[in-house]
Amino acid sequence: MSEFEFCVPCLFGLEGLAGDELRRLDMADVRVENGRVLFSGDSRAMAKANVCLRTGERVLLVLADFPAKTFEELFQGVYQTNLEDFIPKDGSFPVKGHCLNSQLMSVPDCQAIVKKAASKRLGEKYGLSWLPETGNKYQLQFSIMNDRVQLFLDTTGPGLHKRGYRAVGNDAPLRETLAAAMVQLTKYRGREYVWDPFCGSGTIAIEAAMIARNKAPGAFRRFSSEAFSWVEPAVWGDVRTEARDREFHGKYQILGSDNDPKCVSLAIHNARKAGVADCISFRDGDATKMDLPAQSGILICNPPYGQRMMEQRSAQQLYTAFGRHLRYADGWKKYIITSEPEFEHYFGRRADKKRKLYNGMIKCDYYMYIQTGRKK
Repeated sequence: MSEFEFCVPCLFGLEGLAGDELRRLDMADVRVENGRVLFSGDSRAMAKANVCLRTGERVLLVLADFPAKTFEELFQGVYQTNLEDFIPKDGSFPVKGHCLNSQLMSVPDCQAIVKKAASKRLGEKYGLSWLPETGNKYQLQFSIMNDRVQLFLDTTGPGLHKRGYRAVGNDAPLRETLAAAMVQLTKYRGREYVWDPFCGSGTIAIEAAMIARNKAPGAFRRFSSEAFSWVEPAVWGDVRTEARDREFHGKYQILGSDNDPKCVSLAIHNARKAGVADCISFRDGDATKMDLPAQSGILICNPPYGQRMMEQRSAQQLYTAFGRHLRYADGWKKYIITSEPEFEHYFGRRADKKRKLYNGMIKCDYYMYIQTGRKK
């Protein structure tokens, strides 16, 4: 089989986690960079990364890497790429991309140049003056940073955070890849009690259940590269069978609660669709008043931020009430993500650790209270 280089874009702050995941999946030559992770492998590695990665956003096949300061250099770099090895005669190949800190900064113009060069190359290779583009989609992407161009083929389609179990979210959905990262950072392995007291559409609880069961996050969906002419269909069947064979089937204690009954109903529906409803309990409850579900465990949550769901002052009052309620929850490790810079002040305790994460475009801190027992 041919060996390729792949690029996995990540939310900022998750690159190390994605790199660790790829190493556990036995990927070769894993390299962690800002905003992405690179690795090498064949078409089976590509399928495995798509099906099994929890924290990456998509899997891009690297087609070319070259310098370009002018449109002519961009055109020639794309034109010299062996696109015919990946895109068939009738393949549709739309183009999208981004530019940063480069001489070439007009994305629409760069899109047009890449499209023109790709069309010329493929037309000449297939002996066609006009390409029908009536077949399967082969999405081309480009990145131009510091006058260096990278050309990619998207093997994923809709982003990896779109697992397939959450068709509709609540007012402030947490991206699935971020929720999985939040669970991974707690080092949860299925043994402790897990509780999300602001469960919303159930994403954290569902991702925790999938991690506990070692259930592949891509098990519910399809990927664009399943239709690629140069990928053997049997590869995907083998990868999915192998993923199912690695699943665990124990009993887990995972609770999601929310003071909005509609959110609870939605979370139950999503858990059923994800195939982990038997691992999770959902119930109505006010996080600042309800009894703790156990003497000890891991609390993971994404409480409302003032800038999105309620006035900032109301959010701060919520954090204060929540901190008071948990003052004597000595057996619980607590992991809370929020964009509120003074969260520790309102919560009433300084975190043992903090980690910068991004919830979409919102810069947040992940506050980790990992020492059980009260500090003096």
